[in-house]
Amino acid sequence: MPLLEGRRGLIFGVANRRSIAWAIAQALAAEGAELAFTFQGERLEQGVRELAATVGSPLVVPADVTSDADLDRVFEAVDQTWGGLDILIHSVAFAPPQTFEQPFVATTRDDFKLALDISAYSLIALTHRAATLMDRAGGGAVLTMTFNASQRTYPNYNIMAVAKAALEAEVRYLAFELGSRGIRVNAISAGPVRTLAARSITGFTVMEEHTEKNAPLRRNITAEDVGNAAKYLCSPLAQNVTGQILLVDAGYSILGMSL
Repeated sequence: MPLLEGRRGLIFGVANRRSIAWAIAQALAAEGAELAFTFQGERLEQGVRELAATVGSPLVVPADVTSDADLDRVFEAVDQTWGGLDILIHSVAFAPPQTFEQPFVATTRDDFKLALDISAYSLIALTHRAATLMDRAGGGAVLTMTFNASQRTYPNYNIMAVAKAALEAEVRYLAFELGSRGIRVNAISAGPVRTLAARSITGFTVMEEHTEKNAPLRRNITAEDVGNAAKYLCSPLAQNVTGQILLVDAGYSILGMSL
């Protein structure tokens, strides 16, 4: 039997077929999961709907993660469609473009608030709503995406690194609080992946080349590698794994220095 047969998952963060969230969706669907999707804005709607149709999704809804009203509507739709939820994928992050170019010390209050709201607080908001639906299923799995800039400095990553550090702390606190309800909360810390969003980060190609040259495995990872890790964390194989940050980075994070 497929690992996720009969499981229902809600995925935030698909923008196009190169999105990490889409690679995760494909991996979950291949193991029998039924999936619902959200999209951000009319510009992305058609593309997300077309992708969702390829995995037989019964539900595709708009969602602005900064709007509580939007999130309420999303989870109401999930409730009406399924009456419960087993998997929540949070692959959402944003910081204003200028924050990847200007000095970190020049970060404005408004840019800080926006980056932390979308990239970090949204995990709390989504998990709070998902938990009620997961209770009906006897538990569930929440998965988010982070990056090692939360622990180490990376040129130009700036305020997004702060958001990822906050996100990782949330993973631990949510896992602690929701564990008694059978809800597991984990994160994947992925190495550089060539998504459209990532390539907008100043110096991303340099980061990618440096990782490939210096990682112990001497290669970069792919979105499919992240999807396979997500499949494990969302499945019964990881039933006793929670509050963890799983590094999928070809070993780059173990380095103290490169030769």
